[in-house]
Amino acid sequence: MATDHIRYDLLVQDAFRGIFRKVLTDAALHGLPGEHHFYITFKTGAPDVVMSDRLRAEYPEQMTIILQHQFWDLKVHDSGFEVGLSFRRVPEKLEIPFAAVTGFFDPSVNFGAEFTADDPDAAESKEKSEPAPVLTAVPNEPVAEAQPDKAPAPAVRPARGSASEPAVEPPAEQPDDSPKVVSIDAFRKKNT
Repeated sequence: MATDHIRYDLLVQDAFRGIFRKVLTDAALHGLPGEHHFYITFKTGAPDVVMSDRLRAEYPEQMTIILQHQFWDLKVHDSGFEVGLSFRRVPEKLEIPFAAVTGFFDPSVNFGAEFTADDPDAAESKEKSEPAPVLTAVPNEPVAEAQPDKAPAPAVRPARGSASEPAVEPPAEQPDDSPKVVSIDAFRKKNT
């Protein structure tokens, strides 16, 4: 495989971080529109993450926060964002650099992205061993709910003058898409 000197994976990741920064900025200025809400996952031990010792002890590696109804003081800066949230009824202020964010998901429109956290030591060793993981984007398609198999309702015809004709047509036969077992005898030449 050829060496990727351009590092498209990093360019795409930067583009998605830009989208993330833009939607956070819009939310800080105008609030969350409609049913939009954000799940944001970040590395709690990353440089410049500011959070209480209580939360850091509870989430020593990573944490996912949800920005939906009860958050306040969302401020977005060039290098990160800060937000007020309540954890078990205790208000907390978090400061999270964009470099620490590993995931962003808006379930209202089924859009998400995963990022590699910027860790200089890990990035250097990873660069030597393998390319960075590919960013995942979830397409904006509704999630289909499982529905039990239902027979179609019979077609209703107007009644005719004769009692011998049914007013309701029997349901049409549904094509059977299940695999069929066929005897090999069906393919043999028949002696006549």
